[in-house]
Amino acid sequence: MTSPTSTFVWYELTTSDAPAAAAFYQAVFGWTLKDAAMPELQYSLASAGNTEVAGIMALPPEAANAGAPPCWTGYISVPDVDAHAQRVTLAGGMVYVPPTDIPNIGRFAVVGDPQGAGFALFKGLPTEAPAPPPMGTPGTFGWNELHAMDDAAAFALYADLFGWTADQAMDMGPLGTYQLFAADGVAIGGMMRRADGGKRATWLYYICVDQIDAGAERVRAHGGKTLEAPSEVPGGMWIAPCIDPQGAAFALLGPR
Repeated sequence: MTSPTSTFVWYELTTSDAPAAAAFYQAVFGWTLKDAAMPELQYSLASAGNTEVAGIMALPPEAANAGAPPCWTGYISVPDVDAHAQRVTLAGGMVYVPPTDIPNIGRFAVVGDPQGAGFALFKGLPTEAPAPPPMGTPGTFGWNELHAMDDAAAFALYADLFGWTADQAMDMGPLGTYQLFAADGVAIGGMMRRADGGKRATWLYYICVDQIDAGAERVRAHGGKTLEAPSEVPGGMWIAPCIDPQGAAFALLGPR
């Protein structure tokens, strides 16, 4: 088992219209954007205040030609990208982008778990990272949620890969159990059985807003959709699942 410090360290949007998507997220979350100046790749870095939180890029042509939809991908820190990619394969998952170096940044691989949920493995070069902003800071990512076909099997896999531990479990009635998972004793997300009839597991990422209703209104005003009215969750926060104008799913998290 790996160190339980494995956690989400980056989020990346691949989309059919990167400039339009960047303008949408800038309007909804107040992100500032700059070009990453990567050779042969147009890649925008999004920041909430002084903190870089995400990357935005166009879907690679081979992915677009294969019918891949716009989506968000979470990057999870690991001590050895190659070894973890092999472990995903041995567990019945897929490697979509093999371990690859990013000059002056680190090494990554894009993989999928046995139930179809995609994510990335990442190990950065040794640098002194700035202190993260407080949890709930508007424009930052605040929660990571797996909608699995088999939630028990998914939890066992991710616990083995990343050392995540079970936190609270909440009975959701007909929807089953919502199991929180923790890294280093801090809850960073939840897992549940997918209940919408989908045929594969998916990750959903929550982005913090200052006020849930105002955030939902900004989503709609700039061409996105809110899939449900805001609902309250334990801790006094509210959530709202959304889709951006290009079709990528995300969710809002904030107070009311």
